[in-house]
Order: sequence, then C-alpha cells, then structure tokens
Amino acid sequence: FRRAAQALEGRDTLDIEACSLLIQAVAAGIGERGKGQRGDKTMLDVWLPAADAAAQAVAAAKSTAAFWADVTAAAENGASATRSMVATKGRAARVGERSLGHMDPGAASAVLIIRAMAQTLREG
Repeated sequence: FRRAAQALEGRDTLDIEACSLLIQAVAAGIGERGKGQRGDKTMLDVWLPAADAAAQAVAAAKSTAAFWADVTAAAENGASATRSMVATKGRAARVGERSLGHMDPGAASAVLIIRAMAQTLREG
C-alpha cells in the first residue's frame, strides 16, 4: 500500500486510471518485497492478474463498472487457480504437497481487498 500511495501522489481523484496504477503498484510492491512471482501460490496470483486486467480495461476505455468487473473476475480466477498449485513461498511452503487442492490464504485475502475496493470505488 505504501507503493500505491507513491503511485497516486499528486492525484486528487480515483478514476479508473488511478485505480489501475494503484493495483499495479500494490502488485509490484508485493513482488519486490516477497521476491515472488505468478505461480508461487501467493497473493501475487491475485494481484498480478488484477493489475493486467486493470491495465487492459483502461486501454480499452471501459466504464468504471466494467473496469471493476474485469479486475474482480481476474482476481477471483487467480485465487481459484492457486488450488492447483503447490506452495513454494511463505508459511504455506511448510506444508508443501499438502497445500495442493486448497486456496492460498493470501490469495483469498487479496480477493477480499479487491472486492472491497470495487464495491467502494465502482460508483466513483
């Protein structure tokens, strides 16, 4: 979130372009701090697809509602995809193969954050 604040410095509205920057900054900050990437069965499996969807929605000049629908769907799909992964990072890595079939807790919490953002900012 610190990285998101930096990305939004000087802006006084949260239009979809700003929201896209916010999501991309969160994804980048988490990736740098945790040295993770997509497929590690972490919250990055939510934030990175959400950031991609946000950038694509802005490029396509989608409405605010469509922007958040795309971002939320990408986040939910990313979280769901962690069920087919084996954890290699974070606390879940300790359970190794036993993590297969379960959604990553960090991914689940990231979806909750994105849903809350969408609910709050959709009416923007």
